[in-house]
Amino acid sequence: MLFRPYRAIYIGGQPLPFTPGLIPRNQARLAKRVADTVMKSLLTPGELQNLARRLLQTERVQSAIQWLLQLALDQIKLDAEQKTAKILAGVLRDGLGQSLPRLLKVLARRENFLEPQLNQIFDQVLLELQLSDEQANKLADWFLQSVLPPDTLRQAIVNFLSDRNIQIIDEGFREKTSGTYWVVANLFGARNALTRLRTFCLEEKEASNVRLAELIVSLNIKQRLAEWLQELSLQNLPVSTVRQLRQNFRESVRNYVQLKGASLIQGLSSSLDWDDIAGLLLNRLRSSSGLSTSLEVISQELALILERYLEKDLELIVMQAIPILDLDQVIIDRVKSTSPEELEVAIQGIVKSELQGIVNLGGILGLVIGMLQSVLLLIR
Repeated sequence: MLFRPYRAIYIGGQPLPFTPGLIPRNQARLAKRVADTVMKSLLTPGELQNLARRLLQTERVQSAIQWLLQLALDQIKLDAEQKTAKILAGVLRDGLGQSLPRLLKVLARRENFLEPQLNQIFDQVLLELQLSDEQANKLADWFLQSVLPPDTLRQAIVNFLSDRNIQIIDEGFREKTSGTYWVVANLFGARNALTRLRTFCLEEKEASNVRLAELIVSLNIKQRLAEWLQELSLQNLPVSTVRQLRQNFRESVRNYVQLKGASLIQGLSSSLDWDDIAGLLLNRLRSSSGLSTSLEVISQELALILERYLEKDLELIVMQAIPILDLDQVIIDRVKSTSPEELEVAIQGIVKSELQGIVNLGGILGLVIGMLQSVLLLIR
């Protein structure tokens, strides 16, 4: 009568009493009681938290993360259509070509933009920069051949020796000399010599260039310039000057990045073949043995990060997950959807030994009581 009949039996449109059985007739209420019992006594929030802690142990989480990373790496290796390369190329193009210029433009507005980095570059690179002997000789040779050749030097002399400059030099020579030089300055003066030099440079260009070249060689200008360049260093400047130069360097870089940095990076990004770069990176990842060996370390670090996060917010996560999972409704639906036949088999399987014990105990008690009654009847 607990389980059968499974369905109601009708006679004249009225169900017979005790049909269906007790459990099939009250299956919905039984489902609700089972769900309430499980959620209130068994799957309490505390028990769910303990279950989550056992499930999310560091070793298990590390193994799961390592499996996912290895799966992703295997997928990259098997990617024949280069889908991953296209996705990576799009990410690089958007990140370095679009997002980075805007970010730099915003960051460059700060007064301390890249201050430690630029100071380090200035102190360790520019401040200690010094030309070697070979570099100084090449730079001096380039300067005398390209920047200041004899023809350019001759033209500079001509431009400098204007009538006004010659007059100023002559008057100063006359006024500021004394002794023998005063006699020479006032008797001969410098006007005639400077005028003749200018005329010679204008009329005899080839000869002037030859004389200047010989003068540069005879005065050993190249060697003197090379020695000067080799000795040139920011360390020889005063400390206050070096500090000012470092500040000016930092401000110049910040202003340049703020005004032209975005266009520079965008132009550089547009000139790069991101698809090819992404393909090269992925090929490098595919053949990298260090990446495969580092998966364990990466998964361990991620697992530790997740563990620290769960230690702080596990209770809140479980409380938010319980309404989402809706476990009580799942239990109710499952019990309701179970047929009476399956429900009988399940319950009988659980309590078969207990029910059989009750039956046996009842038989024994009945036998004992019957025997006692028989004895009492015989005595009477």
